[in-house]
Amino acid sequence: MTNYNHWFIRARLKTRQLLLLVALAEEGNIHRAAQVLNMTQPAASKLLKDLEDVLEVPLFDRLPRGMRPTWYGETMIRHARVALASLNQAHDELTALKAGRFGQVGVGAITAPGLTLMPPAVAMVKREQPDLRVSLEIETSAVLIERLEQGKLDILVARLFAEHDKSQLRYEALAEEPVCALVRPGHPLLGVSGLTLRDVVGAGWIVPPAGSVLRHRFELMFQEEGLVPPNNIIESSALLFITRMLQQSDMVAVLATDVARYYAAHGIVSLLPLDMPCHMDAFGIITRTDRLLSPAAKVMMKALKTASLSVYGRKLEMD
Repeated sequence: MTNYNHWFIRARLKTRQLLLLVALAEEGNIHRAAQVLNMTQPAASKLLKDLEDVLEVPLFDRLPRGMRPTWYGETMIRHARVALASLNQAHDELTALKAGRFGQVGVGAITAPGLTLMPPAVAMVKREQPDLRVSLEIETSAVLIERLEQGKLDILVARLFAEHDKSQLRYEALAEEPVCALVRPGHPLLGVSGLTLRDVVGAGWIVPPAGSVLRHRFELMFQEEGLVPPNNIIESSALLFITRMLQQSDMVAVLATDVARYYAAHGIVSLLPLDMPCHMDAFGIITRTDRLLSPAAKVMMKALKTASLSVYGRKLEMD
């Protein structure tokens, strides 16, 4: 039987206290936080003191020019954001249902699965539930995981790195991500047989930004061959710029193979017959363990798992 004797019931936790925690974290000042919430400063101070008294810990350090969260405060702020996001999501779902829509789901993906996996999965969802509202964000894994933690997205198709806190994340691997070199159609290097890294080290390259995993592995790939990594480089991950720059020059770009094949199929670029061992880490489906999927998110999850079988040949366990 469910235990309803939760601490927050005993503490008579108020929604306004959660809102105040978030406002204080963003404003750094009790006066401005009170203004944002349309309450007096004494009322805001009392709300905070009542919460600190119940929890028996200080949530903020009072400084001469503002307030700074303590470790206890950081913890409560993080959970307050999640709770408020969940309440907003509940309202959005109810509003959608009242309007006759099935609901909504927010999905985030990195570029390669955004091109290969998401279109068939979303098409499957829309065939099954035409009124289900799907929003899709294509971003880096770090940005997507932050938005998942904030409750802004329900499901990700992305990577997990060592620095990510995995304690509240569920991960199901989907596929490795090989990379390739690509050039404009008719590029002189396309006529070179038995192409090696030595043949391309002197070329102009469009590479990922410094500090990225792929950039590090790209440079390491040349070093392992006893070569100095290319010096003539442009740093960019903007696909529209990369493809346009390739069309107008003899530069070479490094890109995920699935993305490169998409542009090659449209005659925009050509893939160089060059072995590129600097592949990216595997990506997979990421969800939160501390949050139940909405009915709409469950429909999307089923579609992703079904589509992954045809796209990657990987059968995932259905919930």
